[in-house]
This record gives sequence, C-alpha cells and structure tokens, in this order.
Amino acid sequence: MDTPTSPVDAVRFDERGLVPALVQDAASGQVRMLGYMNREALERTIATRRLHFWSRSRGRLWMKGETSGHVHEVVEIRPDCDGDALLVRVVPAGPTCHLGTDTCFAQPPLMVGDATVPPTSGVVDEVARVVAERRTHPIEGSYTTYLLTTGIDKIGKKIGEEAAEVIIAAKNADPENLANEAADLIYHLLVLLEASEVPTERVWEVLRTRRGRPAPDQSSSA
Repeated sequence: MDTPTSPVDAVRFDERGLVPALVQDAASGQVRMLGYMNREALERTIATRRLHFWSRSRGRLWMKGETSGHVHEVVEIRPDCDGDALLVRVVPAGPTCHLGTDTCFAQPPLMVGDATVPPTSGVVDEVARVVAERRTHPIEGSYTTYLLTTGIDKIGKKIGEEAAEVIIAAKNADPENLANEAADLIYHLLVLLEASEVPTERVWEVLRTRRGRPAPDQSSSA
C-alpha cells in the first residue's frame, strides 16, 4: 500500500527552500501582504491554522502577530497551477502591516491605468470595519461616533427615515437618488448592527443559508 503523501509535497520550493505566499483577507478579498514560507513554516501554518513565515532577514521561523497580537487565522491555502506560489486566505485580528495599516500595499501606486474598476460589495465590510473602529476609538466630531453615542433609538429613527427615502426615490424612478439613499440606509444599518454588537458576518451567514430557498406560497392568505 502506498504511503499517503503530505499536501506540502505538492509545493515547489525554490533553491533557497522558500515559496512566496500572497496573503488575502478571506472576507473582503483584499491583498494584505506577501511573505515567504519554507517547508517548516508551511507545515506549522497547516498544523496550527495560524499564519507562519520564514524570515529571510532574521533567519528564523515566526508567527504573524506574535508580538503585536494581530494573529491571522488561516482558512485556506491554495497553490497556483505550477505549485511554486501560494494563496493564503486569512481572517486577520487587526492590521497586517507593521506600519499599522490593514494592508502592506497601501503605498501610492506606481502606475494607474485608464480602465475603471467598479467597486464591489467588499466596500460594505470596509465601512463596517471603520464603524467598529469608531466604537472602540471614538473621534470627536465624527458622525458615526455621534450615532453610536446617542444609542439605538436614534439610529433606529434614522433607519426609518432612510428607508422611507429609498422607497420615495424608487417610486420617483430616480436611479441616482436611489443609489444615494440606498447607500445611506446600508450605512445606518451597519451602525445599528455595531451598536447592537451583531457582527456583519452573522448577517452574511443568514443570507447564505437562504440561497436557493423556495419562494413563499402566495396563494394562502394570512
């Protein structure tokens, strides 16, 4: 009987015994950093489900967040088609960059092309993170801080107002205003979730479980 091989055997390490690992936020898709793993770092990452690298400058194994506390939980590791690079999807417990930013790629771009890239729904998670930051670190003059300070009754009133304005914009067939009002409604809903200590991930999970659910029977009356 053949001895089962380790998944690490599928990885092609370079002449230094390293493989580049691109780290991506599993929720938002944001690229957080690029690091290098040797076999031990990869095996340790798989065994602990926490991100480990081989430091080329210090010549030792290290765990992301071992000094800052911003540990990165690993949810998936996927090799590329040649097996000589890794995509590591993580749930970070704080900033990734040593400069305190979420991503190491926060520097000004070297080149910007002409093609426009439309924003995706990942911006909702970005706004949610800012809202959460305002609760833990209030900023004087911030509207989000003001709402979180005034409480759920005030936030709920704003949601009612924004919901009504969304309906009015839709009935007026005003696409631009509808987009603006919908954005206001989503923002205030995110503030309400944060004030109620309900993580957005819980909402996304509920939505996921509802995919493919049959439509309600409209033939029966209440």
